Amino acid sequence: MTPKELANRAKEELEPLGVEVEILGRDQIEELGMKAFLAVSKGSANEPQFIIMRWNGDKDSDRKIALVGKGVTYDSGGYSIKPGDSMVTMFNDMAGAAAVIGAMKAIGKSKLEKNVVALVAACENLISGEAYKPGDIIGSMAGKTIEIVSTDAEGRLTLADALYYAATIEKADKIIDVATLTGACVIALGNVNMGAITNNDDLMDEIKEASELAGEPVWQLPSNEEYKEQIKGTFSDLKNSGGRGAGTITAGLFLGEFVNNTPWVHLDIAGKAYSSNENGYLPKGATGIPVKTLYNFVKNA
Repeated sequence: MTPKELANRAKEELEPLGVEVEILGRDQIEELGMKAFLAVSKGSANEPQFIIMRWNGDKDSDRKIALVGKGVTYDSGGYSIKPGDSMVTMFNDMAGAAAVIGAMKAIGKSKLEKNVVALVAACENLISGEAYKPGDIIGSMAGKTIEIVSTDAEGRLTLADALYYAATIEKADKIIDVATLTGACVIALGNVNMGAITNNDDLMDEIKEASELAGEPVWQLPSNEEYKEQIKGTFSDLKNSGGRGAGTITAGLFLGEFVNNTPWVHLDIAGKAYSSNENGYLPKGATGIPVKTLYNFVKNA
């Protein structure tokens, strides 16, 4: 599943339902100034793709929901390389992207009277002479500079530019992002709950209600201002990792720096996106969580 293959699958699945799919290549991504996204993609021979999916189900309204999915189609960890055993299932690091594409398919098939845009910054995180490195300072579409502490904290870099696009170009009223973002979430919550960070408790309540309807439980994590100290940059505005302590929280708060104060919820599905065993109706392998939560949220928003 390369970035182009993911983009092609999105077109094949969604366009027959009336979902508009636009795919931007490297040159267009550069024109947008998505420097963080491009930094992650540099190590791969496969071109990054920015996938934009639009469902305009309520033409009488200018309200819009944005769903943003992490689309790292393979993650080696880059120069901060993962242990060999940890790489075996890293084809599933695009589970957030798959979830928002799946949600858009459900929305299109059900013809929900809502306006929704789904965004995926798709790329691979690999090693080459071109790859970004620990110690680099990179830019972002938001103009904020980011010190690279770990190249294995790559998903938040791709999402940063996608979230800023959702907030400023699409001008979404609500933003939900979905990502297999941190191993720390697996340590904290195992494979039972999704983790969540938000800047808006009313929106978080909507997501909790949707997750209960879906049978896909979510647990809201704290977002005290003190945690933001861990992601302040030494030679830059931010750094892309706050260290081991509260890793899921600091990763989520890093993303919150790019939503331009738009109401937003981040869902970390690292423990839920892939299962080594069958579990009830969920198959072994990719689970499809949280497609149902996203669908119920949009339906009832």
